[in-house]
Formats: sequence, structure tokens, C-alpha cells
Amino acid sequence: MGSNSLVCQILGVASILVFVYLSFGDLLSVNYKNDPKLSFVERNGTNFVVDGKVFYVNGWNSYWFMEHAVVDHSRPRIREMLQAATKMGLTVCRTWAFNDGDYNALQVVPGQFDERVFKQARQVGIRLLFSLVNNLQAYGGKTKYVKWAWDEGVGLSASNDSFDPSIRLYFKNYVKTILTRKNTITGVVYRDDPTIFGWELINEPRCITDASGDTLQDWIEEMSSFVKSIHRKHMLTIGLEGFYGPNSPKKDTVNPEFWAADLGADFIRNSAPSTVDFASVHIYPDHW
Repeated sequence: MGSNSLVCQILGVASILVFVYLSFGDLLSVNYKNDPKLSFVERNGTNFVVDGKVFYVNGWNSYWFMEHAVVDHSRPRIREMLQAATKMGLTVCRTWAFNDGDYNALQVVPGQFDERVFKQARQVGIRLLFSLVNNLQAYGGKTKYVKWAWDEGVGLSASNDSFDPSIRLYFKNYVKTILTRKNTITGVVYRDDPTIFGWELINEPRCITDASGDTLQDWIEEMSSFVKSIHRKHMLTIGLEGFYGPNSPKKDTVNPEFWAADLGADFIRNSAPSTVDFASVHIYPDHW
């Protein structure tokens, strides 16, 4: 079963990439060499730097870029957004690098980008922060990984919080496919493309079945180490909401409500591994 699954994944990825090439071949005539020269964004202490100079993030979240890129009538919205962002002085856009098995799925099987997002972003000097999977069910998320494993008979649990070995392997295969994929328009492998500001492991991770946080921490350490084993040019973050865990004295004074300490996440502990380059917090003042 494992061998057949791997063959199906390879054929699926190949089919998607052929479709991308045939659909977007008009962009191959664009001269990539005329695009702005970009260097990788790095971290130096508590600063982001580019070519030794401090780089300030002035950014926004457009999670829908990938979904809109595959539909003719919505595709121009991406360029319009990037051009408007440039005029406003914005520098980084956070967007999904996933759409797992749902409408206009980007990952029917592991993994593919719509490469025009790279091209358009680089032309206007915008960096992209890519989130690799969703904790929530929107756009598939970890629920879809659990379903895939369960349907193939290799899942150990049908729980949305399942982080069993087969699901971890699915995610690793997806991550490796993305990082080592060569952009057919630019000829640049994604892990070598400075248009990418960095990678985000998972959008708003939680594991409510293990409030201690051990399960999620183990997953973060394993997956962040895996990403760094493939390449270290891009920075890596987690995608945390910013809650303090049950063992933190700040859980009673900083968290929005008492429930936030019981979600299996801890801002300090999760951000501590050396494989994590910077931290983030998601703020929803209207809700909290």
C-alpha cells in the first residue's frame, strides 16, 4: 500500500506540474534577469537584515493568493494587490502555501505552488512568508492529513489532533517537494529564491488533547529540524497565536482568557528551539 501511495503521489505531482506549465506558459517569455536583485533576509540578533542593513517588516496577510491564482477571473487581483502594496510601502506578504484536497486544491497530493505568485511578487520587490499547513479545517489543514491517513488504513487515530508517524511523513514529503521544487518560470529552486522571506510551519497550532504541550512541542522540534536539514537560507517561524502555556506564570495575566493556557501551545517553549528563527503573535482585539 505504501508503494502504491508513493506512485500515486508522484504521478499526481507530475500531472499538476504539466497543467501549470500548459496553463501559464505565457509567462515564460518574461525576462527574469530584468527583475530587481534580491538578497535573502536574515536574522542578526533581534534584527532582520538584508545585505547587512536592517530590514523592517511592513506587511499584510493575503492568505487567498494561491486560490485566486488558479481562477481566470480572480487572477488579476493578485497583481493589483501587490502593486497597491508597493505604493503603500509594504514589504512582506503572508500567504498560504497549501490548499489540501478542497476546492481548487493546490495539494491533491503533495505539493505545488502557482509560480506566478513568485514572479509577480519579485517584480514589485515584495517578499513572501509562506505558511505550510493549517491547524484549522479551512483549506484542508491537518484534518485533511488525518483523513488521508485514515482512508489509507495507516492512521492510528481519527482525532484532529493526531500527530502519528504516517501523518508526519505526509507533511515531510510535502515540505520536501516544495523546498526542492524548481520554478519552471525562473529556473530557481524554491529554497534558493530570496523572494521568500521565510516559512511558517503551521497556522495557529493547537493540540487540545494534550494540554501539557508535549505533543505539539515534539512536532515543532521534529518538523523545524527537518526543514533546516533541507536548507538554511530562509528563516523559519511557527505561526503561533501567542498564548502562554499551563506552566507559565504569565498565563493568568497575559492570556486573553483562562482557556488559552489549555490549548497545548506555549509561546515561550514553542519558540525556543534553535531551529526557529523568529516568533510571531496573532492578535484579534475584536474577539479578545
